[in-house]
Amino acid sequence: MADEAKAKGNAAFSAGDYSAAVKHFTDAIALAPTNHVLYSNRSAAHASLHNYADALADAKKTVELKPDWSKGYSRLGAAHLGLHQPQDALAAYRKGLEIDPNNEGLKAGLADAQSAAASARTRAAPPPGGAGLFGDSFAGPDMWAKLMADPTTKVYLQQPDFVKMMQEIQKNPSNLNLYLKDQRVMNALGVLLNVKLRDARPGEEAEVPEDEAVPESRAAAAEEPAKKKEEQKAPEPEPEPMDISEEEKEAKERKAQAQKEKESGNAAYKKKDFEKAIEHYTKALELDDEDISYLTNRAAVYLEMGKYEECIKDCDKAVERGRELRTDFKMIARALTRKGTALVKMAKTSKDYEPAIETFQKALTEHRNPDTLKKLNDAEKAKKDLEQQEYYDPKLADEEREKGNEYFKQQKYPEAVRHYTEALRRNPKDPKAYSNRAASYTKLGAMPEALKDAEKCIELDPTFSKGYTRKGAVQFFMKEYDKALETYQEGLKHDPQNQELLDGVRRCVQQLNKTSRGDISPEELKERQAKAMQDPEIQNILSDPIMRQVLVDFQENPKAAQDHMQNPMVMSKVQKLINAGIVQVR
Repeated sequence: MADEAKAKGNAAFSAGDYSAAVKHFTDAIALAPTNHVLYSNRSAAHASLHNYADALADAKKTVELKPDWSKGYSRLGAAHLGLHQPQDALAAYRKGLEIDPNNEGLKAGLADAQSAAASARTRAAPPPGGAGLFGDSFAGPDMWAKLMADPTTKVYLQQPDFVKMMQEIQKNPSNLNLYLKDQRVMNALGVLLNVKLRDARPGEEAEVPEDEAVPESRAAAAEEPAKKKEEQKAPEPEPEPMDISEEEKEAKERKAQAQKEKESGNAAYKKKDFEKAIEHYTKALELDDEDISYLTNRAAVYLEMGKYEECIKDCDKAVERGRELRTDFKMIARALTRKGTALVKMAKTSKDYEPAIETFQKALTEHRNPDTLKKLNDAEKAKKDLEQQEYYDPKLADEEREKGNEYFKQQKYPEAVRHYTEALRRNPKDPKAYSNRAASYTKLGAMPEALKDAEKCIELDPTFSKGYTRKGAVQFFMKEYDKALETYQEGLKHDPQNQELLDGVRRCVQQLNKTSRGDISPEELKERQAKAMQDPEIQNILSDPIMRQVLVDFQENPKAAQDHMQNPMVMSKVQKLINAGIVQVR
């Protein structure tokens, strides 16, 4: 259950729903309060919400539970940076690097902390020109630390033009007015003020999707209600006409002509006349090179035609030109997503998926689009599957299993687990490797892992008796004698003369008889009952109104109880309660 809650938290975090991630990680911690990874994950989610005090508390708990884990100190450093505590952040990152000297994340964090500390030392006076309404946010020494701590603005810091703008604003906050049209600056201002600002770029250009063209008339139709509303307002005095130069007039006409070419390209694309579509988009580009949708639309056509190299070139041009024109980030994200799709189409090995995954990740930093996120997840899964296929080698798997067997005989169980794990990476369909690793986990007291491996062994080969003896042994060790008995009996259906299974049945029956007679200590009985009450099957039996009446009749109406026992289903449920120690036979 803790793993399930953790998986939900990871999924919510990947989708950018950090509040939901915090909730799921909290649920997981309630079920597994000593799992350091859960605190680390929740710290990251809190930091993404700018709840740095909570992020710090979770980071401290992480390093308390696992002081030799470098990632804990990375979380600790990030939380201190978010709280404007650069010296504490420096100490955390340095401690992490003592454990893992080559960790690039810790190195980058240390550099950020050093920069924040230097800014704090060198700050002497407020910047010239007056801070204005927002100036203090840019003038503060922790500006760079805040931007680095936010996932979105951290990416911007890799863009020289953005860094230059922020430096100019920091020198003179009145320069902020010069860059308010740049959405990156608006996002940065929102991070620094800890508020969410409205997107400053309405009216995104219509774009050709992966499977059909979108005519420009849709954008016009979307504007129609607004136009009607505008017409209902009181008329305003018309401005005096302005003189328009011939050059401006010509430019306006070229843009209009370019839009017509784009519409023709969209129509050709919809008809699958790809050559004609490319011709129209190319003409549109020649008429107007300040609209990157012509490039991304042409890239979509190349993608449909299987001309992936041409598609990638157009996407790269669109991103480069879009940066120059400060185009809406959704358009940039679209170009990057299209490029990533082309790279996936070209991928033949697991290594080939890496640039596609990187491109999708860049697209998500520009705009978190669900379609892009799905493409990223699909690419990561495809890469993992291909890696498994490339790594598959049954011969090497057998060699690794034999090495694990040798270590098991020497009672070196951690080493045995390592070799069995490698064997399963080489051949994930080997039931013997799962069986052997289950035995090693049992020796190490890792019962949940042992049970999982035993069940996988049975799933791969239901006739393999070792799988049942492994699973039964784990359940017996966990004092789930009724479940262990069922496991051993199931194994005997496939191998009736197996002595290990027969011995397992005998041991379970002995324990169950002791429980039913009450021949166990009060402490052990209490422990058995507490564990049984967590079993969903036992909970269902006890919540069943009919079974509750049966239990009452056993105490108050023996004749009715005898009638109940004639019902095989009721008898089976009563027996389960007896085996669990909930009901005792006197």
